[in-house]
Amino acid sequence: MNLDKDLVAAFAPTGRLRASINLGNPILAGTDPATGAARGVSVDLASELARRLGVALELVVVDAAGKSVEVVAQERADIGFFAIDPLRGTDIAFTEPYVLIEGCYLVRADSPLQVNEQVDREGQVVVVGKGSAYDLFLTRELKQARIERAPTSPAVVDTFAELGARADVAAGVKQQLEADAVRLGGMRLLPGRFMVIRQAMGVPKSRGLAAAEALSGFVEEMKASGFVAAALARHGIQGASVAPVRQADIRPE
Repeated sequence: MNLDKDLVAAFAPTGRLRASINLGNPILAGTDPATGAARGVSVDLASELARRLGVALELVVVDAAGKSVEVVAQERADIGFFAIDPLRGTDIAFTEPYVLIEGCYLVRADSPLQVNEQVDREGQVVVVGKGSAYDLFLTRELKQARIERAPTSPAVVDTFAELGARADVAAGVKQQLEADAVRLGGMRLLPGRFMVIRQAMGVPKSRGLAAAEALSGFVEEMKASGFVAAALARHGIQGASVAPVRQADIRPE
């Protein structure tokens, strides 16, 4: 990254880089069981960007994707990590994705549903995390099924279980659904995926084009250098892949 004081100020006007970290997506972030501190791929990327900017890192930790979008859009954080979605692009400039994540459906073991194409039917209820990428996508895509919103993505399967016969499907991150299915029992994933989540970094559009372009270049370099792949491996993340590098956007440090 070719940095000057104006660009540093655009990223960190308070003198610290405030990064919004969403604990609601286990692929990207979680908590250290020993310390309770946030850790994960998004934390590693935020730390590396702060290092390059020459400023301290401040984590703004939230429990849901919608909240993460909100704090960056309102400039209570300087950068964030989100699934790319047109509704989120009003106030936030997104990079290209750095990882790709599968979105899947979960049903009860005795459900008559066998394939994803059977989900969107009259009278069926799909549970999603409020404001998540799955919520935004399915709100547009489902024409007959009704959506029920859990407070956060990690609460989707518990909400699904609590609703009992009033809900037919839970939708979310494949790994979260798999873990909850094991924890609660009596559930199964439908084969395949209904969408691919393109996880990107973002900066408020008000910070200017130079900041947006610099962040895009940073993400491309982190993919090309193996940083993202190493972070996924270090945190034991499975089911997410490094997004393809857009060669034209790679910039040297």
